[in-house]
Amino acid sequence: MLTLCRRSLIASAALLALTAGVPARANAVIGQKAPDFTLENTAGQPIRLADFKGKFVVLEWTNPGCPFVRKHYESGNMAATQKSALAQGVTWLSINSTEMGSSDYLEPGKLARWIADHKGAPSAVLMDEDGITGKAYGARTTPHMYIIDPNGVLVYAGGIDSIASTKVADIEKATNFVKTALADIRAARPITASNTKPYGCSIKYKS
Repeated sequence: MLTLCRRSLIASAALLALTAGVPARANAVIGQKAPDFTLENTAGQPIRLADFKGKFVVLEWTNPGCPFVRKHYESGNMAATQKSALAQGVTWLSINSTEMGSSDYLEPGKLARWIADHKGAPSAVLMDEDGITGKAYGARTTPHMYIIDPNGVLVYAGGIDSIASTKVADIEKATNFVKTALADIRAARPITASNTKPYGCSIKYKS
């Protein structure tokens, strides 16, 4: 009985880790205009979403302190997904909404180096330490993925793939939702799964 209770507590804690810090309100809705934002990249230069009007844009919420993020970067899966998107003319923006007071927080230069060391190829890495942009999108986990069309409309929101685990071996068996959505877009057909369940670590938002 004690073992059963302990398992129940562990399961509850895991569920809280995946959902804690979920913003109460979000402005990002599939089929509607995606919230505009201006964030500094890791070099301190302002990057505005509206500057990419006319292009598809992928947003990736990231945090190198998260084992789910490390799974996709250390395996090369995130870099491969990024490069595949860029080859199609897509802009890829990696966003870190981790607050400065968190033990997971990396200074801009260190974050840029970590992504580069793992062969990441985003168009830009953006800092959102106050969490305003993350909360506007309702970003809950790292990773949490979004796709915006050339008219600025949100067309995909959810997980990077279909298997919620930290196991590298699961990547090959999973459906990569971002690649699938971009393939549907390229083929001029409706996105098969436009709203999926994100998984990963809860975003360490500033309270």
